[in-house]
Amino acid sequence: MTPDEATAVATIQRWLEGFNSRDAEVQVDTFNFPHVRFASGNFRTIEDGDAMRRQNETGTQRLKDEGWGYTTLESIEPVQSGPNKVHVAVHYARRRADGAVYNEFDSLWIVTNQDGHWGVQFRSSYLDNQ
Repeated sequence: MTPDEATAVATIQRWLEGFNSRDAEVQVDTFNFPHVRFASGNFRTIEDGDAMRRQNETGTQRLKDEGWGYTTLESIEPVQSGPNKVHVAVHYARRRADGAVYNEFDSLWIVTNQDGHWGVQFRSSYLDNQ
């Protein structure tokens, strides 16, 4: 694994820690903006950290409503990389508080280096309900 690939993987792992603890500041720090997500046939752009914080608030309630306890990273693999950009294939599992898996999905994450800051710039997910 190249140093850039290792940094991209660590960035995603740190994001997941923030996601599971519902820490919007960690999530904001692990993204580059504008951030684009493609899921359920739709593109959504998160323009900046403030928009990410607002989305985190509504997302927390949606997760609680579906019975979410935490998310695990089942696999992570850099599949392409070049200067300042790494494409990473990931497989996530959403779990209930007791550890039971209720949803699994694949995603492609693009992590970029903008002015020395590595952050997730784009996600394409097979999660249908988001």
